[in-house]
Parts: sequence; C-alpha cells; structure tokens
Amino acid sequence: MRKIGILFLAVITLFMTGCGAKEKNIEGSLTDIMAKVYEGIPEEELPMALSNIEVTKDTLANYVGTSDIDMKEALASESMVGSIAHSVVLIRMNEGADVAAAVTAIQENANPRKWICVEAENVYVESKGDLIILIMSGENADTLKTNFENLQ
Repeated sequence: MRKIGILFLAVITLFMTGCGAKEKNIEGSLTDIMAKVYEGIPEEELPMALSNIEVTKDTLANYVGTSDIDMKEALASESMVGSIAHSVVLIRMNEGADVAAAVTAIQENANPRKWICVEAENVYVESKGDLIILIMSGENADTLKTNFENLQ
C-alpha cells in the first residue's frame, strides 16, 4: 500500500510540474535572433533592399496593426522597396506580459495588404517564451516560420 501511495505522489508531482512549466525564453539580441530566422535562405531569394528597423511603441502599429502590446523591444525586417510584400517582426515582451493575448491581438490586426498595391501570401504569428514573431511574406514564409520554431 505504501508503494502505491509513493507512486501516486510521484505521478501527481509530475503532472503538477508539467502543467506549471514555462516555455524557455530565447536568449540573444533581436538582431542575432533575426539572423537565425533567415538562416538557410540564399541571398538571391531574399527580398531586395532588406533592412532591419528598430520598432518603438509609437511605430509598432505600423508593423503589427496594434500598439496595445506590452513589449520590451521590437525589430522589423522589411524590404525598402514598397512593392515587395515582406515583413518579419520580432517582439520581446516585458516580463509577466500576456504573450497569448498579444499573439491574438496581432492575429486580429496585422494587415497583409499594408503595402497597398501588393499583399503577403502568408501570415504567421508565433510565440516562443517571451518572443513573438509576425511573418507576412511569400515563398520564404514557411522557412522563416520553421527557423523560428527551431530556435533554442
């Protein structure tokens, strides 16, 4: 009977620990993380004039459709050519911020037609720890998403 009780406690402890487990944050600067997101995509397949742009609370809505996000920092990677529908935005959330609510807000407000004359074929919003990514792009979108999902 004692062995059953110990086994029962061990199983309960595992369930409680697993349910309370927090996803690990991705370490490093947003610039370094952005470089990892683009890994494996040949330069000739990248959008022309690709550039990283620091995103502030004041400019956040221009990139993700809303500024109602408790962010610590953000970085966008976009083509400087306005007729290319490509945008990747990394957002590091403040400690204790509601990441799931921010993901939902971005999903509901991101505009894949923000370039007016072109539209992004694919839109993905993913999170990992305190990091959120918005990907609006064409054929590279799946690779960018997979690279983000594989970050450690």
